Formats: sequence, structure tokens, C-alpha cells
Amino acid sequence: MAKYRKLGRTSDQRKALLRNQVTNLLYHGKIVTTETRAKEVRKIAESLIAMAVREKDNFETVTVTAKVARKDADGKRVKEVVDGKKVTVYDEVQKEIKKDAPSRLHARRQMLKVLYPVTEVPAAAAGKKKNTKSVDMVDKMFTEIAPKYADRNGGYTRIIKIGPRKGDAAMEVVLELV
Repeated sequence: MAKYRKLGRTSDQRKALLRNQVTNLLYHGKIVTTETRAKEVRKIAESLIAMAVREKDNFETVTVTAKVARKDADGKRVKEVVDGKKVTVYDEVQKEIKKDAPSRLHARRQMLKVLYPVTEVPAAAAGKKKNTKSVDMVDKMFTEIAPKYADRNGGYTRIIKIGPRKGDAAMEVVLELV
């Protein structure tokens, strides 16, 4: 018996399909797919969530001094003339940053191997490239999804059968985060 289902695809197509469905499941909270695909996606998604739960508090907060460009009312950089050249004016600012422990950094990189980058488009600007923003899915895993499942030992997803598909009678299911 194989360790995984081949889903009638070559390995690169299968990996792309599963990565896409795992990313969509974690971003939207639920997806509709066939039963066999859902069982494969569930394995990957549950391992990622377990990793996020294990490493969610494994960081330290550090205060650092950073140079930040001074900006005017319009949001443009303030420049002053020094020795005949225009030079940007910088201010020193104290910032608090999260410094990951080595195991959390490793978990972050493992998640990045699986999750695709997500671009969020606001409803008002649908179809336009302007005002789109990139969503950090790994950060969402650590800040939103992991605290939700912190007291749970596995079983982060649920499969609900919704009946056969009209075209090929494949059993369709809803795969959702519990």
C-alpha cells in the first residue's frame, strides 16, 4: 500500500494541486473538493497546524533602534541640501520586534515550502492591481489559527460529504477547519 494517493497526476501536478488546496483551506477556512483529495489535503493541513500550535509562543521580543526616513504631510521623504546634494533626513526610532527561536524559524520555513503566497484584493477594487496587498500566510498561522487550536490535540479539520458531482459522480465533500 502506498503512503499517499496519486490522484491520477504526475508528481509535480499533484504537489501543485495539494499546495494550492492547503493554502486555500487555511486562507478561507473551508473548501469544496473530492473526497480523496480532501483526505490528502487534510494530512498536510493538520501537520502544518500542529507545527504552528507547537511553535506559536516560541519567540522573544527585542527592542531595537532603527533609522526611519522623516516624511512630510503628503507622505513623501523630507530632503535637505548638504554640500550641494539633496540628502534624505532620517530619525532614530525604537521598535519592538519578534525574534524567532531557531525551532520556530525552521517551522516557518517548512510552512513556506508548502503554502503559496496569497494576494488579497479588496471588493471595491476588484479587477485592479492597485490597492492589492500580500497576505503573510505563515504569520496568519502563528497569530490567528494556532491560538484557536492551542488546547486541542489534533483533529483540526472536518470532512462533510455533500453528495456526488454531476459530471463524473465523484463524491464531493466540504473540508473545513473545526
